[in-house]
Amino acid sequence: MTVDHFAGDPRTNLERMLAGDLYIADDPEIAERQRRAMRLAETYRTTFLGDPVAARPLLDELLGSAGEGVEVRPPLYVDYGTNISIGARTFVNYNLTALDVAAIVIGEDCQIGPNVQLLTPTHPLEPEPRRDKLEAALPITLGNNVWLGGGVIVCPGVSIGDNSVIGAGSVVTKDIPADVVAVGSPARPVRDL
Repeated sequence: MTVDHFAGDPRTNLERMLAGDLYIADDPEIAERQRRAMRLAETYRTTFLGDPVAARPLLDELLGSAGEGVEVRPPLYVDYGTNISIGARTFVNYNLTALDVAAIVIGEDCQIGPNVQLLTPTHPLEPEPRRDKLEAALPITLGNNVWLGGGVIVCPGVSIGDNSVIGAGSVVTKDIPADVVAVGSPARPVRDL
């Protein structure tokens, strides 16, 4: 038996996604936006290899916004790109995966190590809606001057305060206050700055 999870809701899956509500991810309109992002990210990667300056307009087209002096070393993997904003003078090392179903806001002067994952999507814990491909998302916010060490994973709905440092390989499952060093899985503050 097929369940209509959206009975009485006239919105498209894209509209539900943008509102932060449950939606079906394999919708054709959503898939086209994802393919656009993949094409732009790949063109950015190949252009950057030959001329990083020439690649910058492609980054601006891919992302919601990127401040002055932002450097993003490819490859870069995103769902849409348009839900990502990166503040001025931020450096992003190789292999960032930023699944931007919800907003990802990266502050100014941040340092993002290689192989970092910023993951906004969520899925129901109940088996039936998960089997029916429902998902939602929660935003991620990094304050100014945040440093994420290599391999850090930031989970949906997390905020990291200004000036904080997250140790390499840590998994951030809850908000981290400003001005601390946090490490571990799950990441916990271990020192004030």
